[in-house]
Amino acid sequence: MIGLFLGEKKLPLEILKSLKKKKLNYFIIDLSKNNKFKYDKNCFSINIGKFGKILELIKSKKCSKVLFAGNIVKPRIPKLKLDLKGIYYMPRIVKASKLGDAAILKELIKILSENKIKVIKLNTYNPELTLIKGCYTKSKPSFTDKLIIKKGIQKLNKSNAFNHVQALVINNEKVVSFEKRKGTKDMLKKLKNNKLKNKILLKLPKTKQDLRVDLPTIGLDTLKDCKKAKINGIVVKSGQNIFLDKLEAIKFANKNNIFVVAK
Repeated sequence: MIGLFLGEKKLPLEILKSLKKKKLNYFIIDLSKNNKFKYDKNCFSINIGKFGKILELIKSKKCSKVLFAGNIVKPRIPKLKLDLKGIYYMPRIVKASKLGDAAILKELIKILSENKIKVIKLNTYNPELTLIKGCYTKSKPSFTDKLIIKKGIQKLNKSNAFNHVQALVINNEKVVSFEKRKGTKDMLKKLKNNKLKNKILLKLPKTKQDLRVDLPTIGLDTLKDCKKAKINGIVVKSGQNIFLDKLEAIKFANKNNIFVVAK
């Protein structure tokens, strides 16, 4: 039995599809904004403030491992309804929230571990969604591009390990834009009228990022946004990025001369 803490976007649906195909037993703790999984008979809608109820559910299912997938909206802590366990753990969550979104997830993992519940990597059942090292497109990065990519990775790793930043756009060793709370799509949309050439998108985990719950994700929509923003190439991390709609995305990249590289 596997417990699923599921949030927004397409990745949770891909994981559910894989579990059903493999006929594995699961239950869902729905953390999406509008309870998008409520029609699944194995779904439970419990807010993160009712930690006692969550732990009771996990133990009643005789479950010793869970995974987190999808964008989980940062809870509005003052409005959460707390049970006794929630009251006990909430000061730790509040303290973590001051460091950033990723710090909240790390604290949740720590609390689950203290209750003998293991958090496994979100791509455990979908290893096909990651890439091995190499270039996946007809278009290849130039020698200069490779130097710029190296500089971009250094800059990304220097940013706060606990915040939401997983991406940046770099041009000739200068960062054009960092991803903000609204995500990569919003960042690329704001670059739509930017006339700089040789822009490269780097979307990859930072050095201290917890890879069990927070793998950066790209897909066909990302490639379409990159075309509008006049991005020349995309760089991800081998084995540590989720790549949705892989075949369609690579086809689109080839058609529009955008390189896709896994480092």
